Amino acid sequence: MEDDLDRLENLAKTNKMHFSGDRCKVLYLEEEEEEEEEGGGEEETAEAGAPVFTMMEDCLLKKIEISVSEAEKRTGRNAMNMQETYTAYLVETRAVELQAEGHSFPPDSLWRRYSEFELLRNYLLVNYPHVIVPPLPEKRAEFVWHKLSADNMDPDFVERRRIGLENFLLRVASHPILCQDRIFNAFLTQEGGWKEIVNETGFQLKSDSRLKALNATFRVKNPDKRFTELKHYSDELQSVISHLLRVRAVSISHQEFDRITRSDRLSLTLLPFLVSGRDSVNSGCLLLVDRYAASIDDILEEEEHYADQLKEYLFYAEALRAVCRKHELLQYELETVAQDLTSKKQQCEELATGTVRTFSLKGMTSKLFGQETPEQREAKIKVLEEQIHEGEEQLQAKNLESRDFVKSAWADIERFKEQKNHDLKEALISYAVMQISMCKKGIQVWTNAKECFSKM
Repeated sequence: MEDDLDRLENLAKTNKMHFSGDRCKVLYLEEEEEEEEEGGGEEETAEAGAPVFTMMEDCLLKKIEISVSEAEKRTGRNAMNMQETYTAYLVETRAVELQAEGHSFPPDSLWRRYSEFELLRNYLLVNYPHVIVPPLPEKRAEFVWHKLSADNMDPDFVERRRIGLENFLLRVASHPILCQDRIFNAFLTQEGGWKEIVNETGFQLKSDSRLKALNATFRVKNPDKRFTELKHYSDELQSVISHLLRVRAVSISHQEFDRITRSDRLSLTLLPFLVSGRDSVNSGCLLLVDRYAASIDDILEEEEHYADQLKEYLFYAEALRAVCRKHELLQYELETVAQDLTSKKQQCEELATGTVRTFSLKGMTSKLFGQETPEQREAKIKVLEEQIHEGEEQLQAKNLESRDFVKSAWADIERFKEQKNHDLKEALISYAVMQISMCKKGIQVWTNAKECFSKM
């Protein structure tokens, strides 16, 4: 069995998949390439087992290192002048060039609340509607098993959220468009007055209301098939990951119960041997029992890292839908302008020919009160011609805006799909490697137990 486990482990590792226990910080993984060997062996620039960044030349992470190094519980007064308890996170940045030159200056640091991370993301969503903006970690714990607290002030949850906030900043800093935003750069470097700078941009006024987006969803006549399929894909992605996390939470509870039950049964089974055996053998067997009982705890704690990676893509599903909603809104506005232009052209033609093609209030008025004078018709035709000219320009602008949005959005969607495939493949293979390692550890425990029993 050990040989089979070794083969499985080697198979997983040959896929160039590694996992950092601190959480995967790599965002865009390169395609597998053979390393060129020139002269002597080159020093490895990344830690063994850590994934590799693929960054654009102007990527912010080429210039600075970003980390959320610690969390601190604080108390203060909110906008309603009421006492509240919250968690602040220390954001640190350090210039890469200074490190490369051997300087050891302390990093620049500032404290941010979770609400400020939310404000930053809302700003990015409004100003970059064609971009799949990285999600924030959950504000309150979801899909938890009974040993994990759902309290957002729980130290374990705060630590996991700290890692998630760091991952969010790294995602944004490695994005070819978002990393260049001045508000994001101010978020990293300017502690005082940052909120005022964000609010001065007026991004809240540009935000599309949910009602307006919902109206566009139901009234758009010619939706883009690609975005419709993308919306269905995001729904399916959210459904599958939610189900997986829900099943995992139930499964973990069963594993925990099974661990306690089997540990108790094992202790009762070994009790006659422990009473009749030597003290040294007794202590060895008891140690094995303790190790066996603790083995599932270790694997459950490590599984939380993989669960957080899945949760990130659970929240990415909403980011995908946000892009789809914006496209539907643009398409609805385009169709509305086109319909209005067609209506005005028809009115102009009817005035010019004196015929009414469809039933209308205007036609009824003409029959009841007589036709308009030629001068009145000419004045109305002139106004309509001006409106038609403006409508044609507006339609051209809307067409251009829609084409640009589709081009930019689809490029980012392709980038996201590549990122998602690499990240989830890495997480699942790393999870398999972890399970294999735990099986090998279990075999070793029972092998040692067998040797212990043979000495009784």
